[in-house]
Amino acid sequence: MVWGVLNIIGTIAFAVSGSLVAIEEQFDLLGVFILGFVTAFGGGMIRNLIVGLPVANIWHQPSLFLTATITICIVFVLPYEWMHRWQRIVSFFDAIGLSAFAIEGATYAHHVHSTFATTLVAGLMTGIGGGIIRDVLAGRKPLVFQSEIYAVWALFAGLCVGLGIVPVAPAQYALFVVVVVLRMISLHYGWHLPKKWTPATGEHINHDA
Repeated sequence: MVWGVLNIIGTIAFAVSGSLVAIEEQFDLLGVFILGFVTAFGGGMIRNLIVGLPVANIWHQPSLFLTATITICIVFVLPYEWMHRWQRIVSFFDAIGLSAFAIEGATYAHHVHSTFATTLVAGLMTGIGGGIIRDVLAGRKPLVFQSEIYAVWALFAGLCVGLGIVPVAPAQYALFVVVVVLRMISLHYGWHLPKKWTPATGEHINHDA
């Protein structure tokens, strides 16, 4: 039950996120659909690879494909003026998709008796996989590779599932809300992971010397 609900939530959220990015990058209608679909289902394909399931299983979800199609159509026909704060809207739906798919992916791996490490990786890649594909196709630096905290929250969700901290539906829904809130708080306050400092402009190295 929880797996199905989170799957629907994540599909809608990432379909919105991918569609908004495509519209912002001025993609045509086909481009909007392609980016919306790969964002919504890319993480699931990676999850199937991680837990040893056929990738083709992702196509056996007609209700989810219909849900994504309707979602993308709604986003495409909405007036541009309704979505003038693109970055904030994309970030919010991205947080919802990240949380839903991270928990769903980790739960799925946990239920098929994967190892703790597999559960962590499945949660991580299900949560961030679609967003990485979206950003690459849109010609952007993938969000997960930037300094702001993003993938950490997917790992946190996988950790909670792998350790058995959220064994029942109410706890899993609570974890979903917690991860969304943590993601938005970290974005608002600019929390980030350490990164190696490099000079903005380095000296030219003369290899002919």
